Amino acid sequence: MIKKILTHWTFAFITLFALTWIGLQDPQVKEIARLKSFDLLFQSQDKFISNDIAIVTIDEKSIEKHGQWPWNREVLAQTIIKLRSQGAGVIIMPILFSEEDRMGGDGLLATTINGNFVVISQSGSHQTTKNGYPRGVAKIGNPLEFLFEWPGMIGPISIIGDNAAGVGTTNMAPEIDGVVRRMPLLMKIGNDVYPNIVIEAIRVAVGDPSYQVKADASGIIAMRVPGYATINTDSNARIWLTWNKSYPEVSLADLDTNEISLEGKTIIIGVKAEGLGGVVATPIGGQYDYTVLANTLQTVIDGTNIERPSEAFLLELAVAFLIGCVIIILTRFTPYYAVGIMMAFFAIGSIFGSVAFFERSLLIDGSWILVTIIFVGLHSIFNRFILEFKLKQQIRKQFETYLDPRQVAILQKDPSKLKLGGERKEMSFLFMDIVGFTPISEHYKNKDDPEGLVVLINDYLNRMTKIVLDNGGCVDKYMGDCIMAFWNAPIDCPNHAEMAVKTGIECAEETEKLKKIFKEKGLPPINIGSGVNTGTCIVGNMGSDTRFDYSVIGDAVNLAARLEASTRNYKTETGIEPLIYSSYTKDQLKDIKSVELDKIKVKGKDELVTIFKPVN
Repeated sequence: MIKKILTHWTFAFITLFALTWIGLQDPQVKEIARLKSFDLLFQSQDKFISNDIAIVTIDEKSIEKHGQWPWNREVLAQTIIKLRSQGAGVIIMPILFSEEDRMGGDGLLATTINGNFVVISQSGSHQTTKNGYPRGVAKIGNPLEFLFEWPGMIGPISIIGDNAAGVGTTNMAPEIDGVVRRMPLLMKIGNDVYPNIVIEAIRVAVGDPSYQVKADASGIIAMRVPGYATINTDSNARIWLTWNKSYPEVSLADLDTNEISLEGKTIIIGVKAEGLGGVVATPIGGQYDYTVLANTLQTVIDGTNIERPSEAFLLELAVAFLIGCVIIILTRFTPYYAVGIMMAFFAIGSIFGSVAFFERSLLIDGSWILVTIIFVGLHSIFNRFILEFKLKQQIRKQFETYLDPRQVAILQKDPSKLKLGGERKEMSFLFMDIVGFTPISEHYKNKDDPEGLVVLINDYLNRMTKIVLDNGGCVDKYMGDCIMAFWNAPIDCPNHAEMAVKTGIECAEETEKLKKIFKEKGLPPINIGSGVNTGTCIVGNMGSDTRFDYSVIGDAVNLAARLEASTRNYKTETGIEPLIYSSYTKDQLKDIKSVELDKIKVKGKDELVTIFKPVN
């Protein structure tokens, strides 16, 4: 019973329901698969060189020129002066000035950054709080409960922080797999809001003193720097970053000889020297932390606003469930190639669908749809294979002793040719029996050799059965030394009458060979009588729920049996007439010549039956 349930075609729905339930729980493995699929989308974007941002790196060459880090801050002051002389726009310094310069350069740096549109860094901390610079925010709704929160904040010393045009955070929010894909634009400590350094740079560029944030019951919706375009965010004030831009880069040591135009560009001064620069995981591989800031700023400047719709999660599950249902039903009722084509169609459709939505700045996950297609599809196909295999085994077990192996193979390949349960069909029937079996039986009885009689009968049945099978017939049953066979079921046989009569002729010829063998062994002569009839009958599985057989019933079958018994009434020089058949059979013969033998009355019929025999 359990095996029957587990292999039923509808059991694949259990797999589908289980996958849908797992999908609703959104386990870690599903989330990671979703994020990796988003990575592929970001990697597919066309690459460009940014015209808005350039990077000045504190690299190994700079360390060789200006000495061990940290430098006297006067070096950074001179760098700002050089950048300003080359027409740079806002200058972003994601460097933490939380301690005084031991070499006394704070005064010059503070003087230099004052009025030069310089934005510096502060960082959320789990260890301490000092020198933080919060920023006023105009709130619509209550966004505070949805912002990322740090226990503390480390900011710049006041002489530098008070002279900087802006102070912003550089904290990132990696996903569950450690990859940075989104950047929080706002964070909080208590009721104080701290902007990201990139947002501070935009605020400085437009000259506005604060921000606007809008939230509802589900989270933050958007934020805006007055005078700049609205930035749509997720519920935690994060934005998805694009990774399709590269940025002109120049070593701080080469600013005097720089050939890259910095005119009007936002400049990010990033630390790249070995052991100093921080590398983070991104969808396009490991990147320096300042590159992540550059991508954040470029995403905002471009107004890309890539979003993950809040309803996408349930819609993806719904689509996966519907596709799973379609696959299960297709697998049950269509050929394998059709199932394969549809699975490929759905898989490719989910991929191209995700790409199409991404081109419209929407992140739609196709990975769970692919998982559903694979697991549900394979389960459905496996169940169908098992069911068909069991059916083929059943067919083979039922017919291997009754049909020619080639016919069994045809049935196994196309079980639809076997209509179980009974159907009305025109067929031809052959009954064949040994005439004069008693003398042969007495011979072995007198010799006290019953085993010899069994060998003889088996030899006879083997010979005759082979002729039946070779001519496309089905052996219905053995009744002692009698054979019952039929044609045109379960395999169609258009010339069934011809093949049944041909079988009777060949069996008679084979009997003549057996007579010679019997004579050589000193056995009594053997004769057979065969009756053939053609007509409509019921063919199918007959029997009880626990034991059944594939057989035929009907008046036409009974007439064939009556004709076989009537062969004893027609003598020949060598014995009895070996084969007679009815006019119903004779009317369908094309290549076999016949002669009328008699008109007889048989039990169960009122009218006379005209019988024939074959002639050369």
